[in-house]
Amino acid sequence: MKESKIINLPNMAVRGVGDNLKMANANWNFEHGVAENFDQHVRRSVPFYEEGHKLISRVSDYFIYNDSICYELGCSTGELTLALAKHNAHKPAARFVAIDSSNEMIAQAEAKLQKEAEPRAQVEFIQDNVLSYSFAPADLIASYYTLQFVRPSEKQILVDKVYQALKWGGGFLLFEKVRACDARFQDMMTGLYTDYKLEQGYSGEEIVAKARSLKGALEPFSTNGNLEILKRAGFVDIISIFKYVCFEGFLAIK
Repeated sequence: MKESKIINLPNMAVRGVGDNLKMANANWNFEHGVAENFDQHVRRSVPFYEEGHKLISRVSDYFIYNDSICYELGCSTGELTLALAKHNAHKPAARFVAIDSSNEMIAQAEAKLQKEAEPRAQVEFIQDNVLSYSFAPADLIASYYTLQFVRPSEKQILVDKVYQALKWGGGFLLFEKVRACDARFQDMMTGLYTDYKLEQGYSGEEIVAKARSLKGALEPFSTNGNLEILKRAGFVDIISIFKYVCFEGFLAIK
């Protein structure tokens, strides 16, 4: 009888995922030094990252008034909120409130804010959980690649809160990594995105380590899945304003 061979699976050691970031299998998080290298990592990992900020800033022209409140959910190091505040600096009474659960991300955002001459008074960074945070009535709320990191069982709860917080006519900007509508297209999107990351200089080992670390943490829905969440919350007027491979941005108006 042939002796069975024991195969040792790769251990759960911390591995490099690029940009001096290291993560273990199924253990992606935004703490333990991630904030220091986050801006470089996200710019290389998310296509048209800065262009998305510019697009959202331009869209804000239609929603931000001099007395408006604008929220960003999961602000990370504060880049988008600061861009929105600068874009709307001619509306000095408008407020831009950014929320993130990571103390380290908020610290990075605050450090950036202190370097700005203007408009400091318009911007507030808050360390809190967006699911339990109490929102004031808002004209614009942005979620820039944040909902994908919320547990599937809690996504609807959060989008319901967004809908309730918006004033009538207010806008919700939801940018997400999205899954394809079937397996064939999903294979294509995964392959194209892998090609993109290789072109950005990530090694195959880093790409695999990143994918393994995101298991259970990154849970994107399909385009239709995101649309259904928005509709169940109460949104009727919804349009896609950005799409590149497996990345999409939606604008929903209450």
